[in-house]
Amino acid sequence: MFQVLNASWALLLGIFMLMIGNGLQGTLLGLRGEVEGFSTTEMSIIISAYFLGFLFASRMAPRMIQRVGHVRVFAAMGSTISAILILYPTLADPWAWSIGRVIIGFCFCGVYITAESWLNDSATNETRGKALSLYMIMQMGGIVAGQYVVALGDVSGFVLFVIPSVLVSLAFAPILLSVRPAPAFEVAKPLTVRELIKISPLACMGMLALGGVFAAQFGMTAVYGVKVGMTVPQISIMISTIYIAALLLQYPVGLISDRMDRRWLIAILSLIGGAGAFIGVLTDSYWFVVIAAVAAGGTSNPLYALLIAYCNDYLSREDMAGASGGLLFINGVGAIVGPLIVGYVMDNIGPNGYWAYISFLLFGLGVYAIWRMTQRSTPNLESEDQSNMAPVMMQTATPVAVEVAQEVWGQAEEDENT
Repeated sequence: MFQVLNASWALLLGIFMLMIGNGLQGTLLGLRGEVEGFSTTEMSIIISAYFLGFLFASRMAPRMIQRVGHVRVFAAMGSTISAILILYPTLADPWAWSIGRVIIGFCFCGVYITAESWLNDSATNETRGKALSLYMIMQMGGIVAGQYVVALGDVSGFVLFVIPSVLVSLAFAPILLSVRPAPAFEVAKPLTVRELIKISPLACMGMLALGGVFAAQFGMTAVYGVKVGMTVPQISIMISTIYIAALLLQYPVGLISDRMDRRWLIAILSLIGGAGAFIGVLTDSYWFVVIAAVAAGGTSNPLYALLIAYCNDYLSREDMAGASGGLLFINGVGAIVGPLIVGYVMDNIGPNGYWAYISFLLFGLGVYAIWRMTQRSTPNLESEDQSNMAPVMMQTATPVAVEVAQEVWGQAEEDENT
């Protein structure tokens, strides 16, 4: 662990600061939108715009890095993020915010791809798993810390918009001043969506559903909290529990998944998450809503890594990197459409439509997983084709992050076979 920290502390510190800024602005916009009088539909468009930018960048940013290099892409994306964060309170218009969110989503994705390729280059085969774990801890720790920063300030003022801008700007200092040279960057040829659907319909359907769930959790949770009359500290605690539960349950789920038919675990987690989210439909009691957040967040995030692992069980090693881009594209489509649907549902049946939407998607995934087990034979758990599961968090997942996880799986398999 100390070896990893010594090699990557600057990068990990920068990622932590970046995630404080990103986690803070995601919640802050939901709260400030209510102050500005934006409707639920307008906020859902603003939230989905981030994922539109993220989706574009997941395809374009790797090629930009190839053309001009890591440092230039990093600097350009970082300065643009800081500028947009400062402009939000001065341009209180839904369309201006939507355009800003597209740009900021694009830039954050580019930053993550750059940082993750740097992290992958600095790690060795022996330390890559630990590096990925620390990277995820920094991600989730930053998002959780951002929620508590929101609770300390005034959402109607300017200071809370200045803080993430400053944090994002400072985050690049330790990374860009690192003595490690920028790594070479290669773009993997992706599998088409049609090919992925043929390989694993369950993984593709699950990625689409989880895209909608994650987008709701990342942006619309604050909107829901405001609509039901929660205070800012209560909203911050509720959002924090989503990510804390996700982090705590990743590893136990991974251990279990490597010892059973993953489809059963996908079905069980989906149904538990759907049932937990449905608690939020039935009650407005704050602590019961927090329980719903724990159940939904604690199951949906491990499901993301579980679905990637399940898809990899049917792929050759050389196809895994290419498949990551296709799976993330499918997930991104769900993330773009998700906020628009949940916003419509909340407008028509009330704030608890937020939980109804998440519950429906998770229940639907669970039922589909059970049905798929009747269409395909149980995979041989003793086969060398069965890959190990490594945790990956969706909120900042890029093709590089997934490819790093796949390298960890591959190395673990080689270690087990020797």
